[in-house]
Amino acid sequence: MGVPAARIVFDENDRATVAEAVSEMLATGALTLGPWTERFEQSFAAEHGATHAVAVASGTAALEIVLRGLDVRDRDVVVPAVTFYATAGAILHAGGRPVFADVDPATLALGPDTLEAALTPDTAAVVLVHIGGLITPEVDALRAICDARGIPLVEDAAHAHGSSYLGRAAGTFGTAGAFSFYPTKVTTSGEGGMILTESAELRDEARIHRDQGKGSFTTNHHVRLGASWRMSEPNAAIGTVHLRRLKEFVETRRRVAQRYDAALGALDGLTPVLEPAGSRGNYYKYVALLPPGTDRAAFKRAVAEEYDVRLSGEVYDLPLHLQPVLAPYRREALPIAEDVCARQICLPVHSDMTEDETELVIEAVSAVHRRSTG
Repeated sequence: MGVPAARIVFDENDRATVAEAVSEMLATGALTLGPWTERFEQSFAAEHGATHAVAVASGTAALEIVLRGLDVRDRDVVVPAVTFYATAGAILHAGGRPVFADVDPATLALGPDTLEAALTPDTAAVVLVHIGGLITPEVDALRAICDARGIPLVEDAAHAHGSSYLGRAAGTFGTAGAFSFYPTKVTTSGEGGMILTESAELRDEARIHRDQGKGSFTTNHHVRLGASWRMSEPNAAIGTVHLRRLKEFVETRRRVAQRYDAALGALDGLTPVLEPAGSRGNYYKYVALLPPGTDRAAFKRAVAEEYDVRLSGEVYDLPLHLQPVLAPYRREALPIAEDVCARQICLPVHSDMTEDETELVIEAVSAVHRRSTG
């Protein structure tokens, strides 16, 4: 019995509901911007305590649309170096310039000091990334820094479905939040993304941008440089059905994470990224840092070959400022980001993970760790 890096969970009832919905769509021809999209938007907003939601084609599109709505063209946007390429890609495609910031090693997110160090006189927005679904307890301090300067705070909540801090959901701390529904996410729509915001103006801009910049659905009068960023109705139906499982999935993942916390805490030198007081993560990823000097590739290979446990999907093995395509925007070394990206691993967490699978992961990681440090 092995443990894969990820497993996508749709039970028989989920599959039947989606199949019925798709059959109805094919019969009516309502395949885009229809009732399922609206239903998904309303359900996702309600789940996160937000007023407005706009469903789009991907999490990357969600972030780019928000940044276009804020008009970051030819201006700086602060982004943590520990995130996926798409966070910076969205800034560039929206016409902005990414300014890379270092991170807090306890949360892998921006901290007040690292944000302050990255701000420029021409900063148009700040992007806060909830890595692995963990919301930093500094989120209010980060928002205060932005508010004092009149700079919008945007949440890249691609990992953070159902995560919260002090009872407040991801996607509701800033001007807007951008979520992803890529298949491995805690809930998925196959492909897709979602924008949450309290701003009716930003909601309206997002609706225009997602549909080729058209001023209305029924005319070809284009008022923005939008794109084909619509979510299809089949994707919206999948997302709506899966969203119903979110609380259940998060509870399962949190139980696995608690078992990992207890086990890894007994391993000298292997440091889990623990949940701070007040934060309630969804454990999209369970991140731990290997001891300095550990050969990560050899560690992962041993766990896979000897125990059939897959440690993959790092967050992330190369920080943004060292990505080749982003070299023109590199300004300085970011030592914390470089260190955590070189040492971190992600333990498997599934929405239907069994106790036996959890124990096998612990056994594998513990044995290989003790041998590599002994």
